[in-house]
Amino acid sequence: MLSRVADSIYWLNRYIERADNIARFVDVNLNLMLDLPVVQQWQPLVTTTGDYKYFSEHYSEATPENVIHFLSFDEAYPNSIISALRLARENARSIRETISSEMWEEVNSFYMMVKEAASTNHIDMLPEIFARVKLASHRFAGVMDATMTHNEGWHFGQLGRLLERADKTTRMLDVKYYILLPSAQWVGTSLDQVQWMALLKSASAYEMYRKQQHRINPPAVAEFLILNREFPRSIHFCLAQAEQSLHQITSTPVGTWCNPPERALGRICSELGYLTIEDVIEQGLHEFLDGLEQKMNDVGDKVSSTFFGMTVESLTA
Repeated sequence: MLSRVADSIYWLNRYIERADNIARFVDVNLNLMLDLPVVQQWQPLVTTTGDYKYFSEHYSEATPENVIHFLSFDEAYPNSIISALRLARENARSIRETISSEMWEEVNSFYMMVKEAASTNHIDMLPEIFARVKLASHRFAGVMDATMTHNEGWHFGQLGRLLERADKTTRMLDVKYYILLPSAQWVGTSLDQVQWMALLKSASAYEMYRKQQHRINPPAVAEFLILNREFPRSIHFCLAQAEQSLHQITSTPVGTWCNPPERALGRICSELGYLTIEDVIEQGLHEFLDGLEQKMNDVGDKVSSTFFGMTVESLTA
């Protein structure tokens, strides 16, 4: 497979997943605004992206209107929903000969839907828009799974989607733990419970978590989102599946690391496999998540430098 094609499929899926995740935590914050109108928490959403400096240079303050527009419909901001989908569409257009026609149609209609929605500024319409974004993301993943040959290209797409999902789960957990609570005095209160519930809902994890736990317990929530081996949005699950796709790309067995991204990702998965939530808390949740995020960024850098500068055949020959 040409590195250009692999690069485009990888980023096509990362951008679709990015749009989905942004819609999730903006939508959850909208619901929190209705449940807790006294407590407005919009700046943490910008902090989650890692682009607060960019936001502060272009917006006067973190009002609901400013943050929603910035994260959703600001075409000048490269990580907004509409920008991510524009980039996804450009990547899909460049490899139309490789992906299925159904995949192209889904990406194109997804982008056009959000572009049309960008003209809707009424806050009452936003929950419906974000629900459609999440549904379109699921639909694209399903269409890709059902209509594209599960070869190296498909696995590059999976790799991109899973790394992006793990990254966003890490960011959301970190922001909740250190920023969302107005003060330490709120820990253990009903506000704290509502916000941990909101975090679970942003990852579509609330129902699955409650099937295992009868009450909202912060360490248990953190354990579920970090270390659970079966929930498809937990960090461990995403990275373990990403590792399998990486081994499929290079045709090396799991447990064998022949290149920099395999070694970097394998090291993370091995560490997560032996960790307990007590180990994480002892280290400090923020410190653990910050270190994990840096390691995942390193994996992404190594994927790009290893695969997208040359053909995959030359790496596996």
